[in-house]
Amino acid sequence: MRTAEPTEPVPTAPPSLPRLAAASLAGTAIEFYDFFIYGTAAALVLGPLFFPTFSPLAGTLAAFATFGVGFVARPLGSVVFGHIGDRHGRRPVLIGSLLLTGIATVAVGCVPTYESIGIGAPLLLLALRFLQGLGLGGEWGGAVLLTVEHAPAERRGLWASFPQIGPSVGFLLANGIMLALSATLTDAQFAAWGWRVPFWVAGLLAAAGLALRTSLAESPDFLRLRRHARVPLAEVVRGHWRLVLLTAGAMAVGYAVFYAVTTWSLAYGVEHLGVSRTVMLACVMAAVVVKGALTPVVAVLGDRYGRRPLCLIGCAASALWMFPMVALLSTGEPLPMFVGFLVAMLAFITMFAVVAAYLPELYEPRVRCTGAAVGYNLGGVLGGALTPIVATALAQGDGKPWGVAAYLSAIALLSLGCFALLPETRPVAAPDPAAATGC
Repeated sequence: MRTAEPTEPVPTAPPSLPRLAAASLAGTAIEFYDFFIYGTAAALVLGPLFFPTFSPLAGTLAAFATFGVGFVARPLGSVVFGHIGDRHGRRPVLIGSLLLTGIATVAVGCVPTYESIGIGAPLLLLALRFLQGLGLGGEWGGAVLLTVEHAPAERRGLWASFPQIGPSVGFLLANGIMLALSATLTDAQFAAWGWRVPFWVAGLLAAAGLALRTSLAESPDFLRLRRHARVPLAEVVRGHWRLVLLTAGAMAVGYAVFYAVTTWSLAYGVEHLGVSRTVMLACVMAAVVVKGALTPVVAVLGDRYGRRPLCLIGCAASALWMFPMVALLSTGEPLPMFVGFLVAMLAFITMFAVVAAYLPELYEPRVRCTGAAVGYNLGGVLGGALTPIVATALAQGDGKPWGVAAYLSAIALLSLGCFALLPETRPVAAPDPAAATGC
């Protein structure tokens, strides 16, 4: 069995942690940019281009179905990259996942439409979306763990929150580019080639991210391990299956709320309410800016008062706010929609600002990369993959989409129950990796 001994001193003082946090943030921002740009394109343009024989509703549902495939692939990616992370180190995960996601995203921008190659177009789209999901499934575990395992226990939540800011930055970057193109191009130009530009930009971003990540040091917790899991997934299933299921259920609400706001609402506002793409994107982006800015603030509260209480508060707030959010969205007016999205994002970040520290603390170091990432990404299947599809189907008709609100509130209650069954981890330090010899 492979062994690893410490080969370098553990970095405990600046500038190590700031540099590490910046590199993790940049990497997650780039990978989530890749992932989000597809969701925005699916909401705005992919249906007519790749499923033109479908009705408008069916085309949107089909585009969201390809969007959902990325979430289905994420747990598989967390298994593959988690195995690498637990056997060979966290650092290779960061490089491999970013490279895979970047290549797949650039390729999406090059896929011919249905008009050019027929059924091959949506099939290629499906395959590339699957590869995007594989890469992103490994990204979160590697980026978060490398930061968490370098950070001091009393500030682990704060430092782990920087990779959690990455999705906000990636979303803003993706939708900022899409907003600029949507505002400056005609509908015909946007449909012909404009939507492809953000996918091509991903290649430049991936190259920049790889340059940052190649200089990172390996996790000290990994270097101190005396024994590595032979088959990490088998150990997780055998010894931590209940924990994986609870973390997956707990994560579901965050994904559901986030993608209801950032993906489904775009399609609903444009197609049902007649709101322009520019206005919808601006309202969502403004809410995400506030969410990203408050992420480290909430993480500090998690270090002080605990992870679990904040997660319970976020779930309860989400359950209570979904009906008001849908009512505000249905007005079609920018300010009420922004308020609805903003409160939903605040409830979301109350949970997700602290889970980057919380989930790794629940698992022992030898299987942490696999266990935490699998639980996190299974939550994405439950909450993220299905929400745009289910919400689009429930929102049909002339009235307000109360069915969507009920669906989101139900997921929030499910997650609330799962968090209630999970233990608190702060201020207990993570298990001593030198003593971790088995499940």
